[in-house]
Amino acid sequence: MRGMAAARAADGVRVGDGVRGVPGGVNLLALRSHNTALVLDLLRTAGADGISRLELAERTGLTPQAVSKITARLREEGLAAEAGRRASTGGKPRTVLRLVPEAGHAVGVHLDRDELRAVLVDLKGSVVGERRSSLDLGAGAEAVVGEVEEAVAAVLGPDRPDTVPGLTGVGVALPGPLDHARGVLHRVTGFPEWDGYPLRAALEGRLGVPVVVDKDTNAAALGLAVGRGGGGGSFAYLHLGTGLGAGLVIGGSVHRGVRTGAGEFGHQVIQLDGPPCTCGNRGCIEALCLGAVARGEIDEAARVLGAGAANLVGLLDIDVVLLGGRTVAAAPEAFVRGVGAVLAGRARREGAGEGVVPVRVAPGGARGVAEGAAQLLLAPLFGRSDG
Repeated sequence: MRGMAAARAADGVRVGDGVRGVPGGVNLLALRSHNTALVLDLLRTAGADGISRLELAERTGLTPQAVSKITARLREEGLAAEAGRRASTGGKPRTVLRLVPEAGHAVGVHLDRDELRAVLVDLKGSVVGERRSSLDLGAGAEAVVGEVEEAVAAVLGPDRPDTVPGLTGVGVALPGPLDHARGVLHRVTGFPEWDGYPLRAALEGRLGVPVVVDKDTNAAALGLAVGRGGGGGSFAYLHLGTGLGAGLVIGGSVHRGVRTGAGEFGHQVIQLDGPPCTCGNRGCIEALCLGAVARGEIDEAARVLGAGAANLVGLLDIDVVLLGGRTVAAAPEAFVRGVGAVLAGRARREGAGEGVVPVRVAPGGARGVAEGAAQLLLAPLFGRSDG
């Protein structure tokens, strides 16, 4: 015990205090990595104004000596820089540090059924390059992988992966279901030929950089969670475009489930004798919702989407429902109004009229999924284990 305590003290942790969420007995390499992530995250959230070493120590629970070592290393690696000086309550002014956004990058790719969007983002999450093109997800694996390779090369510009500063890798988001942990696709709804395809391995072989694969809704939800400051709280992101799915954030983290298959929201059966769905069932929310959209019945589509949202609220007691996707973007007020009306009606029936779950359009617009895909690589650098 004394040896572990001494080691933790040497690593800069106040013995007995611990570090936020870090259990005792972790290996020192992981602990140091966690501590660096804590500091990086605070530098990121501090923005251009920066943050002092003393504030970093107070907010992380690390010793001032440990913070000095970590920030010195970050400065050597070009990830942090001085942001001026700030008056203190006593003694000499404190030097404040800031994150250097251009020191690291990630590429995010959104593969929709008929469109590809790729973005290059910096450590702050700002988009510094973008490529958009048409896509046929049913054209076959070789063709789609080739399109991704071309899009990644386009957003990197004349630079290549080995010369772009701090390129962490490529995040790819597309319709599910899929195995996020292994990067293997299942029977993507409407495209059964993708079943079992190792997309991550195929892209890593072509691109030569790390690749993370996730569902489009999970990627968007992660981007929203990071944008909300990574705090607690729960929300559902409902994405209605060429299909319908959900990304679930519970307690501030993306919920993927044991088999990483959570969020197949569009394939809830709510009408047993309803129209056939591309998944093989009948009466799925996706089939009913898209059918109403095709007929121009937007209010009916919003009502159906609201019925599914009410199911989620009843099951998970979430704080807010966020709506996104091309179909929502075409009539945002109608969808917010329609989904909100269904949730309000349910709250009144349950006697919770004062506790209606709010419905809003998700920020980020058309780039939300692609930006979230980039966060699959960046979020872990800032201590977000759900990246």
